[in-house]
Amino acid sequence: MAAHWLNDREMAAWRSFIETDGDLFAALERDLADVGLNLGDYQVLVYLADADEDAMRMCDLADALQLSPSGLTRRLDGLVKSDHVTRRPSTQDGRVMMAVLTPAGRELLETTAPIHVASVRRRIFDHLTSEQVDAMTGIFQAIAEGLAADDDTPAAASSHVA
Repeated sequence: MAAHWLNDREMAAWRSFIETDGDLFAALERDLADVGLNLGDYQVLVYLADADEDAMRMCDLADALQLSPSGLTRRLDGLVKSDHVTRRPSTQDGRVMMAVLTPAGRELLETTAPIHVASVRRRIFDHLTSEQVDAMTGIFQAIAEGLAADDDTPAAASSHVA
């Protein structure tokens, strides 16, 4: 198949993205480091806080985070050790393990959320116009839909870091 090369505008957009994303995520990580979290741990707390009864089936949480079961286990190990998350069998199906946000995890999230939101605002939204925010939403929704269509992965269309 012959390559359909990027034109100058597309190349400028692509380079802007790849030359910024690493720095952006590193800055967001640094801003969470003071509270002892990284973006992955923060995302776990957010998903669990949004779930019914602060609990999710481990397989569903792994899918939402786009992690393998062993990757999720490693991700949760530190949160379990610090008593921010527990694991327990499901009350509906004892074969299923649940990840559950603890009161300490809820408190950490409530303390951390304003720090993270301020970081996201300072690092991203303070630099954009209202029109650019709308464009950004449309851009990433279109990309997510394309990814989901390409690999039939529903998580690709719904994954996010809050």
